[in-house]
Amino acid sequence: MAPSWFKVSSPTIWIKKTLYIQHILKEMSMLKNYFTIAWRTLMRGKTYSAINITGLAIGMAAAMLIFLWIQNERSFDEFHKNKDRIYQVWNRVPKDGQVSCWNTVSAPLARTLEKDLSEVERAVRVNWNSTFLFSVGDKKMMRSGCMVDTGFLQMFSFPMLKGNPSTALNDMHSVVLTEKTAKSLFGDEEAMGKIIKIENKENFTVTGVLKDLPNNTRFNFEYLLPWSNVKYGEGQDLGWNDNSTPTYVLLKPNASYAAIAPKIKGLKQKYADEAKKMKWELFLYPLNRWRLYSSFTNGVEDGGGRSTFVSLLAIIAGFILLIACINFMNLSTARSEKRAKEVGIRKVAGAQKSSLITQFIGESVCLALLAGILALLIVQISLPGFNQLTEKNLFIDFGNIYTWMAFTGFILLTGLLAGSYPAFFLSSFQPVKVLKGTFKKANALVTPRKVLVVLQFTFATVLIICTIIVKQQIDFARHRSAGYNKDNLVYHFMTGDISRNYALIKNELLASGVARSVTRTNSPLTQRWSDGWGQDWEGKDPNDKTTFDRYLSDEGLGATAGLQFTQGRDFDLKEFPTDSTGLIINESSLKVMKFKDPIGKKVSDLGIDWHIVGVIKDFILTSPYEPTRPILICGAKSRFMSFNVVQIKLNGDNSTAGNLKKAEAIFKKYNPEYPFDARFVDEEYARKFEDEDRQGIFASLFAGLTIFISCLGLFGLATYMAENRIKEIGVRKILGASVTSITTLLSKDFIKLVIISFIIAAPLAWWGMHKWLESYTYRVGIEWWVFALTGFLSVTIALLTVSYQSIRAAIASPAKSLRTE
Repeated sequence: MAPSWFKVSSPTIWIKKTLYIQHILKEMSMLKNYFTIAWRTLMRGKTYSAINITGLAIGMAAAMLIFLWIQNERSFDEFHKNKDRIYQVWNRVPKDGQVSCWNTVSAPLARTLEKDLSEVERAVRVNWNSTFLFSVGDKKMMRSGCMVDTGFLQMFSFPMLKGNPSTALNDMHSVVLTEKTAKSLFGDEEAMGKIIKIENKENFTVTGVLKDLPNNTRFNFEYLLPWSNVKYGEGQDLGWNDNSTPTYVLLKPNASYAAIAPKIKGLKQKYADEAKKMKWELFLYPLNRWRLYSSFTNGVEDGGGRSTFVSLLAIIAGFILLIACINFMNLSTARSEKRAKEVGIRKVAGAQKSSLITQFIGESVCLALLAGILALLIVQISLPGFNQLTEKNLFIDFGNIYTWMAFTGFILLTGLLAGSYPAFFLSSFQPVKVLKGTFKKANALVTPRKVLVVLQFTFATVLIICTIIVKQQIDFARHRSAGYNKDNLVYHFMTGDISRNYALIKNELLASGVARSVTRTNSPLTQRWSDGWGQDWEGKDPNDKTTFDRYLSDEGLGATAGLQFTQGRDFDLKEFPTDSTGLIINESSLKVMKFKDPIGKKVSDLGIDWHIVGVIKDFILTSPYEPTRPILICGAKSRFMSFNVVQIKLNGDNSTAGNLKKAEAIFKKYNPEYPFDARFVDEEYARKFEDEDRQGIFASLFAGLTIFISCLGLFGLATYMAENRIKEIGVRKILGASVTSITTLLSKDFIKLVIISFIIAAPLAWWGMHKWLESYTYRVGIEWWVFALTGFLSVTIALLTVSYQSIRAAIASPAKSLRTE
């Protein structure tokens, strides 16, 4: 913008105008000159420019991918209009000498909150996802969704394409669909007002269509039904003694969390005697902490959870970008001799240090821009695979102005970071020394370039060590005995008429030779659907508050799953009808109950006196990384658990495909309206390792990228050093030096730096992995050979990187090298 005097007309001002215009033209000329010099420098050193741009592009692309993932994680459920007023109700209960926290509560609590607390605008319950059969004419499909209180769509801002969020769930026989589900059921026809039959029982009217859910929400449903339909999921309102209902609260606009916290704290004690006796507390947990921070130790948020992994990836992204920038710094300063005279002449001609710094930083920003464009291309190519790895749907919104602002800022930051040190280094040359050729310093023990190389390989070495230990931990847990036989074991949920025809299905599976054994349970063998405390038995310590996992079976579970009995026997209702109130306990339960002779002993739970018929070895019901908890396998008479799963041990003498084909025909015969959906237990068990597998893949991927970028820089430095010492190499060869000695001479300095990096990295990696492993009860030890292997790999990789240029220089003709000099 021109100064204010520019518009004033007078002879003096006219002269000022002329000088101002000349100044602008001079600046533009200088800017053009800078770009010309930058382009010529780029073209003159094509190899180094390619290394710089490639290294920067890979580092920037990796950082972009990680930042896209982090942005997705940090934005979970942030799109809700009332996000600052939405909370989830949690329990906090002293048990077993510790304080336990969990995020499901009693079903009656929602209405009580609205009634007793004036600060609460609305409370809604959300049941666990239920999969039902949806029928529209001849079209039938299974869909998974939730039953919610009517205010759900008013509390949460899921975009509604059709219908009114205030009334869509008011009627018991209303259903709200996602856009994708509506299209799958009705095609291009209008879904609003159409009839859907659910579970072949009752008709429901479509009263709303939601836009498909974003991938950054904790909720995952294809339909919504009013809470009054919870009966279809065989759910029950078990009163204040049950704690299995997720409940959310919307506070009034002016309500204070600090004011409501003490009121809600003792609310359950007011309505449940057991809660009063146990000093039970409730608390509200804000929406912005659900995804990343919901990890508690002894009743207090411990700062763990996903936030630790997110922070770790952010640090890794920063280091990968820094390593790419270090390559730029090293190559730029290493090639300083080529531009030393340019700097000297410019300074003699009157160039200021500030203008030289501006020029060199401008050059680095131009390189960063080229690298950024290449990085965008790499990201677009990599996103499909990255999305598959992360199970997300990440994308770059090129139509959003903020995307381009962030990209511009990213380019400028990278350019400044990469170019700052070379700019100050080059601009600090003294003209007299440069023009005399005496500006070069003798080799110093410690130089900035050596420090940067050490920093690069320190981080790469840390990642190699971490990758090996993470893989060890995953393999350790994966090979831990599950306590049952997963081979040929499948399960099928009891949909439709399976429950009514179970006996017929079981008999036909056995008679046809498809199955060796069949049983019913309340849940798959890989999941816990019920737990609790308050059981009673002879000799129990009154202060004992042990929580037991509950499981339900009719008969033959031991044979079907291959459970290992140490005492007693399996359930057998034909020979022992009283096994309907029988109980099988695991060894962890036996340790708690301290029975010397457990068979026949009574255990009271949920109003039933169970008698122990067998003791089994511990088996993994939940996480393979945690200790097995005490388990009670109850007989068929349980009033609070129902049979939901058919467990089938397939006949191993037949092909799996043949068994499944025959099994499908049998299920279709007795349950024709529903699809056959047998699931393999070993595949479900493998899913328990998905998070750790993903962490291992991330570690391997980023370790590989870090090593590649570091080696790229090392290759560039080795190339330049070999070029600079070509005359020395020629003289040495004439004097009789061997190729091996010359190669060693050129490589040893780099190898020393890598060894120093390893010495720094080893204790850092040990400390980091020691902290990471502390979160696992079952974990590997950190062994010496991991460090020995990593040290060997680091030196080998570095040696292979620099040896190519070293050998190439060593075998070159000395006559040619001396002649060119």
